[in-house]
Amino acid sequence: MDEDVPAGAFYEPLGGGRFAGTPATAGPWSPGLQHGGPVSALIGRAFERHDPVPGTRVARLTVEILSPVPVAELEVAVRMVRPGRRVAFLEGEITHEGRTVVRAGAWRIMAAPAHLEPVVHAPAAPALPDAPRPFGEWPGVHMDGYLSAMEWRLVRGAFGEPGPGTVWARSRIPLVAGEADTPLVRALTLADSASGVGSQLDLSKWLIINTDVTVALHRDPVGEWLCLAASLDAAPGGSALCRGTLADRSGEFGGVLQTLLVDEHPPG
Repeated sequence: MDEDVPAGAFYEPLGGGRFAGTPATAGPWSPGLQHGGPVSALIGRAFERHDPVPGTRVARLTVEILSPVPVAELEVAVRMVRPGRRVAFLEGEITHEGRTVVRAGAWRIMAAPAHLEPVVHAPAAPALPDAPRPFGEWPGVHMDGYLSAMEWRLVRGAFGEPGPGTVWARSRIPLVAGEADTPLVRALTLADSASGVGSQLDLSKWLIINTDVTVALHRDPVGEWLCLAASLDAAPGGSALCRGTLADRSGEFGGVLQTLLVDEHPPG
């Protein structure tokens, strides 16, 4: 799936906070429903741009997915809840035809002093593979949207196979047509793939849907290629929880957390 680079972008800007989702946004379960990665990045982009304060950065973002997001026109709105020079909290929502499909909140905080000694506990990320390897069989999955718009280098595990897993990835198209992706946008475009990379449940038997995604970054990523390692825990009578780490060639820079519904597939 890496031979044909898709044209265009995940979204076409329409002005006034409106965006047209392109087929590249489609997730693996339906060509008509968007993957959470581009959706998260779209509202993250809005948080970065809303009343920006020099020297601050989005350090944590939580996206609540209220309903499936259609591959269609969306409107993004953001407001400042707690303004501040060093710490600010923002809220936002994405609507489709007047109905809210996503709500989100973000902390935007002042960047730490440049002379701060870094504290690093995580081991170095695995080497970026020189070439892709086949995804393998994943019956019933829509491969021509988001999955094809990203370039993947599988290190451990595979989509559609029991995890945990580790993958390097980069977007092959920009989030918004005519714009260069920011480091935050690149991280958010990938982060919601954690449950696909790390799932340890048989997706042919179980329906697994994340209700949210939280991404916390202690620094901004560097470069196009990002590494995502993830694993999933689930319990009978409970739900599932996916944890992931994000890294670049210099090491880990943040984490991902997703809450997931686990249920049997409906008949048919």
